[in-house]
Amino acid sequence: MNPRCTTLAFLLLVPGGAWAQQPANLPAQKIGANDLIAVSVYDAPEFTRTVRVGADGLIRLPMLKRRLRAEGLLPAEIETAIAEALGAEQILVDPAVTVTIVEYHSRPISVAGAVKNPTTFQAAGPVTLLEAVTRAGGLSQEAGPEVLVTRTHPGPDGAPTSLTRRIPVKSLIDAADPEVNLRLVGGEEVRVPEVGKVFVVGNVKKPGAYPVEDTSETSVMKMLAMAEGLAPYAAKQAYIIRRDDRTGAKHELPIELRKIMQRKAPDVPLVAND
Repeated sequence: MNPRCTTLAFLLLVPGGAWAQQPANLPAQKIGANDLIAVSVYDAPEFTRTVRVGADGLIRLPMLKRRLRAEGLLPAEIETAIAEALGAEQILVDPAVTVTIVEYHSRPISVAGAVKNPTTFQAAGPVTLLEAVTRAGGLSQEAGPEVLVTRTHPGPDGAPTSLTRRIPVKSLIDAADPEVNLRLVGGEEVRVPEVGKVFVVGNVKKPGAYPVEDTSETSVMKMLAMAEGLAPYAAKQAYIIRRDDRTGAKHELPIELRKIMQRKAPDVPLVAND
């Protein structure tokens, strides 16, 4: 039997060996810090191993004098870099190197907020925004009308800068608009804020907190209707208590319900947390 074939069979079949517990190769994407890669050098088992990319983006292989940069490279590019390093240091002549991805740790996508199961997972391949929300169990009943997707990019001076895009839930889910079903590649934060609420208390039939699904259509009369109207003997005077987001101060705005109900005054729009 060819001794070279015997060596390969040993590596592949021995229980608990270097390759016995390797998972399936993941889709090839650019390698990042903390990713786990598998390096295979034909007929050189001393170099065949899994290697964790360091936080600085470098990897170390036995017998090589210098560490190699792996961050930002595709598997085929790091294959070339390893082969060139082995040849340049006269360790192997014309080595055949194969690099595959075992685990991604540099491509986290976090989904938080008003979802059923907040989660963080690695983008082993292309992931759409809808798929990310689905992995979190979908939207909860408290979900608001928007999904916020934040991406971080290096700025001109090298410092990270964040860009947040607001995605309407109706367009993403109800209309299935492909333009808003963003393609996520890892490093994104998906947040689903809870829907804003208006609090109705006092002499109404059903006091409570009512969701503000569309601020352009939320008004005093609509909230009174949701509260099932005024209770008997209720005064036709109401007040809106509104907080200033900048100063935190509260303002009390008097409302003449009688004039609004008699159509002698316009309905008053409301905002979340009134």
